[in-house]
Amino acid sequence: MCVEKLLKIILASALGMVLMLSAIGSLKAAFMLQVSLMIILVVSGLTGSCYLSKVLNSAFPLCNETDKESK
Repeated sequence: MCVEKLLKIILASALGMVLMLSAIGSLKAAFMLQVSLMIILVVSGLTGSCYLSKVLNSAFPLCNETDKESK
């Protein structure tokens, strides 16, 4: 498992939690989680670096490194 794939899984899980929270009627928590995800994605898009990928990189390899190893 590499960092980029793991980030996509975490993002999908967080969006699923937002959907679950809004379905059970906890709109305030769903809104706060959605806004925090939007802030994380906008900051990583504008700066080109993501804090979560730096943290996960200490435990998991980058996808490019695993592709090079398999060839």
